[in-house]
Amino acid sequence: MSPLVWKLVGPGAAVAAGAVANRLTKKIWVTVTKTQPPANPEDPDVAWKEAVAWALASGAIIGLSRLLVERQAAVLYRKATGDQPPGLEGGRQAATS
Repeated sequence: MSPLVWKLVGPGAAVAAGAVANRLTKKIWVTVTKTQPPANPEDPDVAWKEAVAWALASGAIIGLSRLLVERQAAVLYRKATGDQPPGLEGGRQAATS
């Protein structure tokens, strides 16, 4: 597996995860609130409470989903090549420096 493959797989997995997470977020919202999520939270006619709750919920679920998928893709890349994907080398050391 080449670095070029990673450049396609990594972002592709993140986009797919984001789409699935968006659908999941909407279903959870409807289940919990018994209302449809705001179509456009930036609209001044949407209550602040609803807009902020939607932003927090969708951001958290979509961000977590992308993290999980990208990490799993990196694990699969490492298993296939024996190396970390390009750009992820030394992640632990870079975080502590």
